[in-house]
Amino acid sequence: MEITGRLTADAQVRTLSDNRQVVNFSVAVSDSYKARSGERITQTEFFDCSYWIATGIAQYLTKGTIVELSGRVSARAWVDSEGNAKAGLNFHTSKITLHGGGVATDKAQPVNQTAASEAPVYEAEVVPNGTASDDDLPF
Repeated sequence: MEITGRLTADAQVRTLSDNRQVVNFSVAVSDSYKARSGERITQTEFFDCSYWIATGIAQYLTKGTIVELSGRVSARAWVDSEGNAKAGLNFHTSKITLHGGGVATDKAQPVNQTAASEAPVYEAEVVPNGTASDDDLPF
């Protein structure tokens, strides 16, 4: 499944008891339509997301950033401490595409990689017309 929405807060990296790390964040996905009465109706769904592949992406997942996510959805239900029934949606993310719009911060600094299997995160470079000159080649 694919969803596109805005992050509701900065992503958090959590370390589990077995030393695995996960990036947790929440995304708001809005949909609007026109009712028969002509009134514009907007509905917003919130997804609690987890990403297990590389924690370095967390520095780019800031509040307000528009993200496109691929993965799978699961639902959860529980009863809170006051006895009220609650429900929520989890999105198990396998791919993240950033579309910008987030809070500008000093997060362009290199990320300290803590897990040996973790892939580094690089900033994308846009090249006009999809071509590179000889000066742009890294070798």
